[in-house]
Amino acid sequence: MAQPASAWDQHPEPLAPDSAPVPAYGTGSLADLLPTLAAGMAVPDMTATIRELTPADRNCVFLIDGLGWEQLKAHPDEAPFMTSLLSSSRGGTGQPLTTGFPATTATSLASVGTGLPPGAHGLPGYTVRNPDTGELMNQLRWQPWTSPARWQPYPTIFQLADRAGVHTAQVSSPTFENTPLTKVALSGGTFHGRLTGEDRMDLAAEQLAGGDRSLVYTYYAEVDGAGHRFGVDSDTWRGRLMYVDRLVQRLAEQLPPRTALYVTADHGMIDVPFDEQHRIDFDEDWELRAGVALLGGEGRARHVYAVPGASNDVLTCWREVIGEQFWVASRDEAIAAGWFGPPDRVERRVYDRIGDVVAAARDDVLIIASEREPKESAMVGNHGSMTPAEQLVPLLEVRS
Repeated sequence: MAQPASAWDQHPEPLAPDSAPVPAYGTGSLADLLPTLAAGMAVPDMTATIRELTPADRNCVFLIDGLGWEQLKAHPDEAPFMTSLLSSSRGGTGQPLTTGFPATTATSLASVGTGLPPGAHGLPGYTVRNPDTGELMNQLRWQPWTSPARWQPYPTIFQLADRAGVHTAQVSSPTFENTPLTKVALSGGTFHGRLTGEDRMDLAAEQLAGGDRSLVYTYYAEVDGAGHRFGVDSDTWRGRLMYVDRLVQRLAEQLPPRTALYVTADHGMIDVPFDEQHRIDFDEDWELRAGVALLGGEGRARHVYAVPGASNDVLTCWREVIGEQFWVASRDEAIAAGWFGPPDRVERRVYDRIGDVVAAARDDVLIIASEREPKESAMVGNHGSMTPAEQLVPLLEVRS
């Protein structure tokens, strides 16, 4: 929590945008993982930027939605197998990766699949404004519809690897086979839908053996779901962690020769108490609403779109009201500070998707919207910002 103001300093300075711990774009972020693996398999035009990783002929990425580095380290009894691999993380350095900003599923999956930072791939948040329509677009559910190819025009690493002759496959829930997010972030090669986690692990191992060079992606979502609904230290969440730990071991024990398995995540999570001090309700706060046309993002990573001519006033107001608990930046300040990737890689088509004001939580607080976002406002576990609990994710490694 923010430190209490002293008696002679009732108005501390707001958090500076450039003081936020930005993701390690270009050296150790999720966007750097697949290009590094693909470079090791001689896919053209790929660069190995996570220098700690050793090339392998066959690579498997198992992404566990919502399993942050700090949550994993805090639960060794529930995840004994993954805990035993902590020292293997990031090429044996025992260090995590960072996600990207915001630390949210749509943004992170796009970074994983394209190898690009959010400012380039163009999915810079949970909900963002579509400059062509003026509407908020939910990039996880892809509502309202817009052309996937226009929204994210770059090929995925899976597509590039497939073109280069690498045996490429995704093994996930059948639900995700034809979603726009899968299309823009994870398509390439073949998609194999399997309902149970055990079936996914077994098929992922088969697919790895399907070529002399193989790139396979598999996924488990329910750790994240349990965290959102019940919290990251609930019995339900612990049960999901125990289950996925067994899945990781099941896959690790079936790896074909010359394989590297990497276990990672799209973000971590933090539980936020249900009281007015920790949950600031935009729908009931006239100061935060003043001059705002659209509220995007999510509780810990807000994109704020001002009515024409009001962006400076909105920035000033948000800094005054929440600037001790949130890093509050103008669009240009957030870009210059590297929140969305190197500033020179934030593309023009993405620029106006980013809020006129961007707010990222430092403390265990949320900007909820009880009327506009009732389901999201009721979540126990949350993520999105640049704190270690949200940003840091494992890169556990098993080799055969």
